[in-house]
Amino acid sequence: MKFIATAKLGLESVVASELKHMNMENVCAYDARVTFTGDFYDMAKACLYLRCAERLLLCVGEFKATTFDELFEGVKAINWKDYIARDTFIHVNGKSAKSTLFSVSDCQSITKKAIVENLKLAYHTNIIPETGKKVIVEVGLLKDEVTVALDCCGAGLSRRGYRTYNVAAPISETLGAAIVTLSRYKADMPFIDPMCGSGTMPIEAAMIANNMAVGMGRNFAFEEWHFFDDKIMETARTEALDCVKNNKLDILGCDIDARSVELCKKHAKKAGIMVNWAVSDVRNFTTDKHGGVLVCNPPYGERMFEKKEAESLYRTMSRHFSKLTDWQRSIITSHSDFERIYGVKADKRRKLSNGGMPCTLYQYFPQK
Repeated sequence: MKFIATAKLGLESVVASELKHMNMENVCAYDARVTFTGDFYDMAKACLYLRCAERLLLCVGEFKATTFDELFEGVKAINWKDYIARDTFIHVNGKSAKSTLFSVSDCQSITKKAIVENLKLAYHTNIIPETGKKVIVEVGLLKDEVTVALDCCGAGLSRRGYRTYNVAAPISETLGAAIVTLSRYKADMPFIDPMCGSGTMPIEAAMIANNMAVGMGRNFAFEEWHFFDDKIMETARTEALDCVKNNKLDILGCDIDARSVELCKKHAKKAGIMVNWAVSDVRNFTTDKHGGVLVCNPPYGERMFEKKEAESLYRTMSRHFSKLTDWQRSIITSHSDFERIYGVKADKRRKLSNGGMPCTLYQYFPQK
């Protein structure tokens, strides 16, 4: 079967590396998505372990369509009885980019109608009651190429289940995990997030270091599919539990807001990890440790803080962080003039998106 792991722009190579590490076959990266092939066990494993992808889809049909008739016939030609029971509730999501058929709502409506017509013939009935369990179908159009898929996740893969409380402008779990991954963090290294907010990046770092499957605390849409064998998921969860390590970690999350730190503690407990937390102002930041990783998602001067306040904070960060010459430092911000204000040119930059805002991850590597 062909699967599609969707990803934020700029993180396709990270998601592809994750899938290759899981020994998935035929991994290919494209804009905002990575495809691979596998069986239902591979699907379950991917949902449990993918840290940086946004969603996993099972591809059930691909064809070209420039008219609504072509879209209808292409969707209707798929053998929907293989995926949808007689009473299944069918929910259709849609998206379209650079395509002749640009009305997403019309594409969704036509896709749903085509599926229902197919099922009426397959089940020899005039009515599809839709009183049963839900199956989410996604129809996507890109340059007139249609991809029809089943959503394996339900809630996106960023919904790990541990972050039940939030602070202002939190970073998503998938983006937080990606930043930690790109920082090249290893379990034996000190790790600090001096403005940790709701604790996402320290928690994701701990889960990476101990090989914890991020999807263990939640359920997935595919577990409701009538054609999916529950024993496959039981096996995948058991094997994931057996792979968890118990490394002693040196991870610290700090924030100036005591309420945020209390939320971090609750999130870490729910995630099942041990992380050190402290109420601390970045203006007093210091450490005597060596060879570590620092990650930071400071206010951008847009959703939080005034622009001048954010710029003053960046200068303060530079005074403290620039002393960490043997540390790897990764800072994400949407501020277009960050490097000038920070006063140090980054060794590497990566264009990303945070909450819909174009951002850049600025990385500073240890001096040799």
